[in-house]
Amino acid sequence: MLRGGMYDPSDKELMYLRKRAREQTHRINTEADGARRTELVKDLFGSRESLYIEPSFRCDYGENIHVGTDFFMNFDCVFLDVCEIRFGDRCQVAPGVHIYTATHPLDAKDRASGKEFGKPVSVGDDVWIGGGAIINPGVSIGDRAVIASGAVVTKDVPADTVVGGNPARIIRNIWQT
Repeated sequence: MLRGGMYDPSDKELMYLRKRAREQTHRINTEADGARRTELVKDLFGSRESLYIEPSFRCDYGENIHVGTDFFMNFDCVFLDVCEIRFGDRCQVAPGVHIYTATHPLDAKDRASGKEFGKPVSVGDDVWIGGGAIINPGVSIGDRAVIASGAVVTKDVPADTVVGGNPARIIRNIWQT
């Protein structure tokens, strides 16, 4: 599954891991104390440095999510992490952002089998993802990129660009000084 191969989501071990993540996210989402919530998130994520998230948050497994230093996530985000979701340092995620690594076969007969696969998502350093954006499986976002609110990102995003729209396209370059 983590290498992008087809897998059976009804596998008992995977079902157990998803149940564990749902229990942990429930605790995270009902914890009023921000410091305690951060500790619960640190127990859920695969690797983490300094982070802060607002509730509510949903994910498939949690252990496939990796964040660098100074990570911030606002309210109501959903990360489907059947493959790795990896953030660099100083990333900001606005409310309602969805990041998907899970996907399904295009062929209807293959889909009917119930098997799925995934593609990892990577986000560079100093990235800002605007509210309501959707990041699709297999996307890489370059350092210092900005994803506009409501964008549907279906392809890789170069460093130092602003992308927006559906599907997202480059709106402008960000020139570093």
